[in-house]
This record gives sequence, C-alpha cells and structure tokens, in this order.
Amino acid sequence: MSVETSTSAPVFDHPLMPRVEAALDTLRPYLATDGGNVRVANITPEGVLQLEWQGACGACPMSTMTRAGLEDTVKKAVPEITAVEAR
Repeated sequence: MSVETSTSAPVFDHPLMPRVEAALDTLRPYLATDGGNVRVANITPEGVLQLEWQGACGACPMSTMTRAGLEDTVKKAVPEITAVEAR
C-alpha cells in the first residue's frame, strides 16, 4: 500500500497554510512508515489547526501522543497556531 507523503492542493485557502504544510511535511515520512498520514481540515479564526488522520493513523492507539508531537512541531514553526486537534 502506498501512502502519500505530501498533500495535494489544500481544500481551502489560508495565509498560514504554506507554513503549516511545510511543518507537517517534515513529519509525514514518520507517519508514512506506519501507513498513515494527516490532512489539514481547517484553521479556525482562533488559530486552532484541525487535522484529519488518514490511513493507519485513524485507528492507531498512539494517535494522542502523535497529535501532541505534531502540535509541538507545528506551533514551533507557526506560532500563530494556538492548538492542534485531530480526528
């Protein structure tokens, strides 16, 4: 099974998207090793990054820890992001 390691065009336009995607792209190879990926679903006006798990990440028991790692990386790269939610 092949897992995409970068995203296609975003489903919405947001000025933070290029920086958010760049931060996520540094993590996608690690997600892909376990058959997973993540997609940006939304960035709220309050700066909450909403992600959707893809592939194996959706059912992974470690998804809470993975989300915390994603949040740390994204918030360091894009300080305007106030929180990260994943479903």
